[in-house]
Amino acid sequence: MPSETPFQINIPDEKLRILRAKLELATFPDELQDIGWRHGAPLADMKRLVERWKNGYDWRKYEKELNQELPMFTRDIDVDGFGALNIHYVHKKSETVDAIPLLFCHGWPGSFIEIRGMLPLLTASSPKHPSFHVVALSLPGFGFSEGAHKPGFGLDQYAEVAHKLMISLGYNEYVTEGGDWGFLVTRRMAAKYGGKHVKAWHTNFPMADPPTWKSPLSFLSYLLTPYSAEEKAGLERTAWYRNKSSGYFVEQSTFPQTLAYGFTDSPVALLGWFYEKLVIWTDDYKWTDDEALTWISIYWFSRAGPGAAHRIYSEVYGDFYNLGRTSYPTIPMGASYFPKELLLLPSAWLRRLNNVVIESHHKSGGHFAAYERPEELTEDVRKMFAKGGPAFAVVPGKSGYA
Repeated sequence: MPSETPFQINIPDEKLRILRAKLELATFPDELQDIGWRHGAPLADMKRLVERWKNGYDWRKYEKELNQELPMFTRDIDVDGFGALNIHYVHKKSETVDAIPLLFCHGWPGSFIEIRGMLPLLTASSPKHPSFHVVALSLPGFGFSEGAHKPGFGLDQYAEVAHKLMISLGYNEYVTEGGDWGFLVTRRMAAKYGGKHVKAWHTNFPMADPPTWKSPLSFLSYLLTPYSAEEKAGLERTAWYRNKSSGYFVEQSTFPQTLAYGFTDSPVALLGWFYEKLVIWTDDYKWTDDEALTWISIYWFSRAGPGAAHRIYSEVYGDFYNLGRTSYPTIPMGASYFPKELLLLPSAWLRRLNNVVIESHHKSGGHFAAYERPEELTEDVRKMFAKGGPAFAVVPGKSGYA
């Protein structure tokens, strides 16, 4: 089994110089009067952020913080048909010997940084709650992981990488938590490796197809049961996303290479594309300028380049909405619902075809729940695996308690 190598972020000075030089040459478009956020990131915000990125933002400060807070490593993972990929990941063990191994899987436009707030909470030892050994990988093509070099790298391959990483670390049996693409990846892992290796899975992005006439009783219940106020609000949010905020999905899932030219050459283009999502996909989260710039800088300085991560949309497109046409996991599942998530569907749809053993419904929080609401999401995960919880001791010999 390939050995792991300790990893520290250390962006070359030349890359910092090039970034600053590109920002110096930034040219901005005009803007319609009083348009606000209706056409995307406002011009005033973009000018302020570019100026900060260019003259005030200290990447070295935040690079040092990430290196100090997150124990990072890289390891070669052999992927069937694609050779070895060098994968970057965070790995922090709890002091509790019988802590539960947990894989955390991010999505887009996130990265490994999303585990930052949850990591000390999940690994904390206490007689009051379970503790976890946490692994948070950078998906291939994201952050500091190597990307695939030929087409066809689909959901099975992302799942294979994550699973083989856990096995290589000695975690033959483990649980998962994921949002956005992390939901799709961990769902595939639960279906392919569930039972023998993956013992339970939890998500903060619970997607499900509505019932159809092929399941007559479920379909009849779907037609006759009125929606609750929460479900109505969720469906309105879903409609808003599909009608007003999903244009990026079409482009990234059809011609990601076209976008890659702009993102790779222009930090301003990357900033505008990302900052819009960071703001409108959260539940009024108060991003500081430096916080947003650190999030986006990880993409700018990513190993595979700023345009590589978007390829997941074209390579995995068929799996995103076709949830009803793939195999269903049978292992225990937990779900957290946050009101400003992008796709908020009635929880009965999820329960219909999944072994949902616990679900939590929150009053606030958005798409980046692990980052926006780390305490709430950690508590949801703890409840699932706690003593008396529906998945307690699901990993043999790993109760999570001393």
